[in-house]
Amino acid sequence: MTEQADVTRQADAVEQGRPLAGRVALVAGATRGAGRAIAVELGRAGALVYVTGRTTRERVSEVGRATETIEETAELVTAAGGTGIAVPADHLEPDQVKALIARVDRDHGRLDVLVNSVWGGDHLLEFDTALWDLDLADGLRMLRLGVESHLVTSHYALPLLIRRPGGLVIEMTDGTAAFNRTYRGNLCFDLTKNAAHRVAFGLAAELKKYGGTAVSLTPGFLRSEEMLDHFGVTEETWRDAVAQEPHFAVAESPLLVGRGVAALAADADKARWSGRSLSSGQLAKEYDFNDADGSRPDGFGYFEEVVLGGKEGSPEDYR
Repeated sequence: MTEQADVTRQADAVEQGRPLAGRVALVAGATRGAGRAIAVELGRAGALVYVTGRTTRERVSEVGRATETIEETAELVTAAGGTGIAVPADHLEPDQVKALIARVDRDHGRLDVLVNSVWGGDHLLEFDTALWDLDLADGLRMLRLGVESHLVTSHYALPLLIRRPGGLVIEMTDGTAAFNRTYRGNLCFDLTKNAAHRVAFGLAAELKKYGGTAVSLTPGFLRSEEMLDHFGVTEETWRDAVAQEPHFAVAESPLLVGRGVAALAADADKARWSGRSLSSGQLAKEYDFNDADGSRPDGFGYFEEVVLGGKEGSPEDYR
């Protein structure tokens, strides 16, 4: 296909509401939560999406949830209008990641979007515990899950991504850079969730000459499957949890961050964001989209300005 024909085809896809048609994405850590929603929304925009994770219909990861699998995520991607391809992978195993990228290269010869969303460390958390009282193995495991896995993935994936200008790398994390200046109550967790901002900053510098963009991105107070289970509510009854946790009133569904990634990936001028820390609420304002219920939550706007900044306001003011 000629370059002009490719441009014409992409213009037609945009008119049909599929601005990512012909693009190939990899969402590492797409089993559930933000990663799953991001994969689905990239598919809805027309992308072919590789979804990876450790929990399959045959095997459950250390997270211990058999209720979400990468096969189910791939099916949701395809049902949304994209093409979902599930590949079991432990991103702490370099040989598995190397084989994954070799497959993407062999089958498609390109990678346009890389979302590093691997985590799976919530079950290791001990908040408000000094470093010397932490379970050291658990703390170091968090760092491996949330930092090392991202570095391994980018090491193998970026040579394929930089073949074409316009590539996008998203480092998923918990908390904006501004919010994370407040200590997160567990040193290993704090390091893990702050590392994503610095990784994105560094990759932005390295990708610039190839026309690539790297950002860090956080959802707000996420109504993930695990969080809903934690509060004993469902997506339909989530407001019942506000009595237990008043800040949950600003919570958002995973759809919001998914829409944010799809909008960012389709933006021809996305390089203006490179190296920055972004949030789902910020992207919703920039690209003019809402959550599933029609609201536009700005979770970290609320936490930064009201909870930490002392500004008068309520969660409902930030929806």
